[in-house]
Amino acid sequence: MPARMKSPAMVLPDAMKGIQHLYKAAASGGVPQHTLELVHLRASQINGCSACVFGGIDSAKKSGETDERLHQVVTWREATCFTDAERAALALTEAATRIADRSGKAVPDEIWDEVADHHTEEQLAAIILMIGLTNLFNRLNTTVEEPAGATWS
Repeated sequence: MPARMKSPAMVLPDAMKGIQHLYKAAASGGVPQHTLELVHLRASQINGCSACVFGGIDSAKKSGETDERLHQVVTWREATCFTDAERAALALTEAATRIADRSGKAVPDEIWDEVADHHTEEQLAAIILMIGLTNLFNRLNTTVEEPAGATWS
């Protein structure tokens, strides 16, 4: 099934330029690329964005992720293949993506303290930026019904 329309980021080229600058900034924050890919994949799973899940898996594999780890992102709490730093980033991803599901603080201090124990302020900024960008793309793609595997042109 085709998308309802082209992505708004493609219809408005200045939007895509801005997004590309933000991605570049996130990539320069000192977080391993595979961790940023895990963050992207988990937020996309939560939001049900098939286009971003599909693209995220492809991108994660290019950064060196294995099928075994990618299959376990959805159950990262029980999986034994993730580091403490990755777990902390995934917990932050879930909290920041599911902000409407909480009463009180969107990101509880316990989650913040754990992620801050494993990442510098610059790395935290990169992770938060990746979460925000992923949520942006999830909302764009689910609204226009971008199919999994589609390429923007």
